[in-house]
Amino acid sequence: MFPLSFALIVCSVMTWTVRAEFTKPPNILLILADDMGYGDAGFAGSQYLRTPQLDALADSGVVCTQAYVCSPICSPSRAGLLTGRDPRRFGYQANLNQASHAYATRKDLLGLPSGEHTLANHLSHAGYQTALIGKWHLGTSELFHPMERGFDFFCGMLGGSHGYFPQRDSHRILRNRKPVTDFSSPYLTDFFTDEALRWLDRTDVQKTPWFLFMSYNAPHGPLQATEEDLKKVSHILDPKRRTYAAMMFALDRSIGRLVQWLKTHRQRENTLIVFLSDNGGATNNASWNGPLSGVKGCLKEGGIRIPMIWSHPGEIPAQSTWHDPISSLDLLPSFMALAREQPLPLRSPLPHEDSRNWKQLNKVYGSFDGLNVIPWFKDGKNGAPIIERTFFWRCQGQAALLSGAWKLIRPSHRPVQLFQPGIDASESSDQLMERPDEAQKLLNQLAHWESMLPTAPLWSSSPYWQGQSASHYDHYKPREEPR
Repeated sequence: MFPLSFALIVCSVMTWTVRAEFTKPPNILLILADDMGYGDAGFAGSQYLRTPQLDALADSGVVCTQAYVCSPICSPSRAGLLTGRDPRRFGYQANLNQASHAYATRKDLLGLPSGEHTLANHLSHAGYQTALIGKWHLGTSELFHPMERGFDFFCGMLGGSHGYFPQRDSHRILRNRKPVTDFSSPYLTDFFTDEALRWLDRTDVQKTPWFLFMSYNAPHGPLQATEEDLKKVSHILDPKRRTYAAMMFALDRSIGRLVQWLKTHRQRENTLIVFLSDNGGATNNASWNGPLSGVKGCLKEGGIRIPMIWSHPGEIPAQSTWHDPISSLDLLPSFMALAREQPLPLRSPLPHEDSRNWKQLNKVYGSFDGLNVIPWFKDGKNGAPIIERTFFWRCQGQAALLSGAWKLIRPSHRPVQLFQPGIDASESSDQLMERPDEAQKLLNQLAHWESMLPTAPLWSSSPYWQGQSASHYDHYKPREEPR
């Protein structure tokens, strides 16, 4: 029999260990899909795609049915997601999809502006270990490199797309700042997951919280899948849709591997997982936006409304649904609340920014554009304050505003439109003629916001894309899921 004093010491040590583990801020695993359609998972309505891991993740937490990103195209969407600030505040409105010599803008401005703090900056300051694996797409020069923007580790591509079968001597994948010379898996989605698991294995997960941003490029084009995965979805008849489904199956498998690692290492209960897509399904990858009209590049729901899951066992109720508007801009304040730290202070205005507008915009809308939504998920409607969310968009000649139940769209090629997307997800019922006063109020609010922006867009895409976005309004109506 142990002496009483020894037993007390053992109990004290065990109590301290449990308390230390309990008081450590949660880990954060952020998983971003690329150009995924709103309906392209079982939990989101697909009858034909095989996504058992995503469906299980959805079942373990809350599914947000009216979730938005801040842009209908990849690069600005990521700029907003990572900073928690509307990217138009700092001139980030267009995609970066060409070499720097193709833009009239100075090279040092072709990316996420210096001084704009990322989630990794904020969380590093809060004591987190940080890693980004996959797609960056926020500038290719050294100034914009992920490891200059708060990430301790990086493996992926700096640009916006990449083939899925990288060859040793023909690829653009970096590990930190050096080209990868060995690929543990021949398929890029699997390789990125290998890298994530290796980073987690090297990380002191018991003592230090971590933030892992899995920025997959799937299912963005080019449409490429392994023969094994194509066999898994052979029931899909359309060849293009079948390849897309196989890419989604590979992405789903990777999510399962990440969750299994958390369970094996007893980290699942202390890890928040958030899954979303960077924008709606694209015109060229055989994606399906479910009940929504529009696609990537336009400001109808199909371009900006995305699938979103939040899962944190014991903290966020399982098998729950949140129907009110929510945004990718809510990630930063929510993550910082979990980290128990305030965000880093904003930088000062840059020389090309109007300091008067800078101050006024921050005064009216605050330094950041999101809210901590986790308490809402925990408490449900009874605990949620009644807040009318306001979101703005501007891209490729279009602008839009969601304020409460009403959404105003100002296309480049025709009069404004007024919808209630909470009850009319397909945007099939334009309320402009019935509610002209509401439309004018929102139009004024949109114009006022635009007049307060501190800078004009720092670069723009070819006017060709404005024409493409305009065409999407009429050509992409809700449809049955393709087979």
